[in-house]
Amino acid sequence: MIRVLLADDQALVRGALAALLGLEGDLDVVAEVGRGDEVLDAARSSNAEVCLLDIEMPGLDGIEVAGKLARELPDVRSLIVTTFGRPGYLRSALEAGASGFVVKDTPATELAEAVRRVRRGERVVDPALAAESIAGGNNPLTDRERDVLRAALDGVPVAAIASAVHLSQGTVRNYLSSAIGKTGTTTRVEAARRAQQNGWI
Repeated sequence: MIRVLLADDQALVRGALAALLGLEGDLDVVAEVGRGDEVLDAARSSNAEVCLLDIEMPGLDGIEVAGKLARELPDVRSLIVTTFGRPGYLRSALEAGASGFVVKDTPATELAEAVRRVRRGERVVDPALAAESIAGGNNPLTDRERDVLRAALDGVPVAAIASAVHLSQGTVRNYLSSAIGKTGTTTRVEAARRAQQNGWI
């Protein structure tokens, strides 16, 4: 039996995944959590072998959790299962240490097979996303540009962004200008949204 942990902040999704995977004779859902910062403790106490992680969760996001698992519990594999099939997320997840990345509309039999393959040490990636990721290239934004764009997502004034990221307004304007150029957009809100759509922030 492969011992599986499910981490998703939506109880309905967790329940559906547990029910689907429970139909497989060789998969055993041994733990379910709703927060990213609960995964490591739950993985340890349940002796989970594969953790299915959503990306957007309170506490820690799935990519951060995959990184922690890779560092602290290297024998435990992580498989990102998300609604957010963005090429930048795929790249970030694999770089963090995730063994696989699939979207939530993956058929149940394919998801079960992905769990088996990840447990065997294989890497499993949604083929369409992989192609998109290669076509899209690397994230062109620096860490600081990403910080500034995250703060700009809601369309707040430059002063509010500067306060949020602890930089001067002039420095924020420089980062925004650079990010707008790199994303091929014309405003800071467009740049932030383009970066979010690509999974760069």
